[in-house]
Amino acid sequence: MQDQASSSKGESRLARKAWLRALELTVPIGKDPHLTFPIVVGRIARQFGEAPALLSEQGSWSYRELGERANCCAHWALAQGIGRGDRVCLILPNCREYLALWLGITRVGAVAALVNAHLRGEALLHAIDAATPRHIIVDPALAGAVAAVRARLPATLQIWFLGGGGHEFPELDSELARQSTEPLSEKECAAPVLTDLALLIYTSGTTGLPKAARASHLRLMQWTHWFAGMMETNPNDRLYNCLPMYHAVGGIAAVGATLVGGGSMVIRRRFSAGAFWDDLAVTQCTLFQYIGELCRYLVHSPPRPSETQHRIRLCCGNGLSADVWERFQTRFRIPRILEFYAASEGVLSFFNPEGKRGSIGRVPPFLAHRFPAALIKIDMETGEPQRAADGRCIRCAVGETGEAIAADRGRFEGYTDEAASARKLLRDVFSSGDAWFRTGDLMRQDANGYFYFVDRIGDTFRWKGENVSTGEVAGVLAGCEGVVEAVVYGVKVPGAEGRAGMASIVTAANFELARFQKDMAARLPDHARPLFLRQRSAIEITATLRPLKHDLVRDGFDPAASADPLYFLDRARQTFVPIDAALHGRIIAGKIKL
Repeated sequence: MQDQASSSKGESRLARKAWLRALELTVPIGKDPHLTFPIVVGRIARQFGEAPALLSEQGSWSYRELGERANCCAHWALAQGIGRGDRVCLILPNCREYLALWLGITRVGAVAALVNAHLRGEALLHAIDAATPRHIIVDPALAGAVAAVRARLPATLQIWFLGGGGHEFPELDSELARQSTEPLSEKECAAPVLTDLALLIYTSGTTGLPKAARASHLRLMQWTHWFAGMMETNPNDRLYNCLPMYHAVGGIAAVGATLVGGGSMVIRRRFSAGAFWDDLAVTQCTLFQYIGELCRYLVHSPPRPSETQHRIRLCCGNGLSADVWERFQTRFRIPRILEFYAASEGVLSFFNPEGKRGSIGRVPPFLAHRFPAALIKIDMETGEPQRAADGRCIRCAVGETGEAIAADRGRFEGYTDEAASARKLLRDVFSSGDAWFRTGDLMRQDANGYFYFVDRIGDTFRWKGENVSTGEVAGVLAGCEGVVEAVVYGVKVPGAEGRAGMASIVTAANFELARFQKDMAARLPDHARPLFLRQRSAIEITATLRPLKHDLVRDGFDPAASADPLYFLDRARQTFVPIDAALHGRIIAGKIKL
């Protein structure tokens, strides 16, 4: 008991130091409105010179080379007449040029739109249209996707290839090679200020088309320096980054925190569970950035000697579920996990430097006045806040689930879609005229102030008069023997009120349907047990490893819509039975008791 108390006190001291470091690095931001991240990188490049900055399979850059390449990109942008407020879409895989390009583009006051490199067809066209760009820079391997929508884009839009040759678009590499490596002078181009827009970062689009969120230079400075303080990055650090660089986590927080501390970053094009630990051992990384499903994939991967032969001192990320946390930290011998909660467009963030398992973090009491947050009761049928007789929103009690909101105070920078921006602000919440940012996330809070993610509004559904959290149920199912991965969602059944639970699962060789049903019955209340089951070889995911539910919900439990094995939970026999056309017909005709 004494050892546990000492350990807890030690964690508290480390956590307090992390908060204070983050504050020390971010409080000065704003004193010089012209000190933006491109300018900071230029200064760091001069300070660290030949020290390694970016290491990739395509080659490595020192800090000097990164600074010079960013300068070339800025001169190129200026030569193209790209200026303040103009927009340039980047459609590229992870590469060292990615960072240099958006640093150069934003240095001239223009805006870089970080388009998801996996988008195709209508989704890609929508993302480009949302940015209204003058130029697009695309990787040759992704040229087909752009060419497929080219006829529907403005004729004046200039498209460039980064690398490669023998194609219809001009090659950017040769243009950059002709540019000066010297920093732009104020006479050549006045530097942007902190309030200027710097980037467009797209939401994941897991349930619809992605939205382009605005990120100012101020926001970039706050993100990069806050994470540098929380992670205590230093010149001896090397961060492993296999997350997409068009994402706020893999492209800004991870990159920026490392560079601010003078460390280096290892860039990989994509995550590979099979190569992850071998790569960490070879590259001698001390940090890595994760998203929750990455950790789950690693826990389910076969053991390999390199998984404990690393130099990792800390990993930082979001979405690490409670059912994976302990197994992940213990098996791979991770000294510290820094879980956080944030969103590209959001004004609310939580951090968990204490390493409290399962929690997405908190705002410590001494910072609560700076970052006001609350949980409010939500009508699960409509997704709208419940209001008391006086019209005000109702705060949740300790342990009660509600939507997380944050006082706006003018910090929400919105989307390119003004209507979507308006929907994110909730007004007259606790007093007349106040404005709070809606996260769209359901959470609960314990007596010590720690928050726990429950689900997205819209993912939670009602069945038999009870709210069912898809995220919580999926976590339980993933813990059943033989289940590798689980995705849960609600499906409409004609004549039934609410939505019935359905799970799509990926299973291992030792999976047994009868045992799964017993495990599920023992772990979940009756209303939360999925009535329908779909066995799949894999779950389609976004590039940030989030499951794509849209097609699964559309297919439902109809055997004609999929060749995957489908099952129905026969409550009378307490067993899953295969769904064929006849049984499907009886269910939708209301002849089967649900």
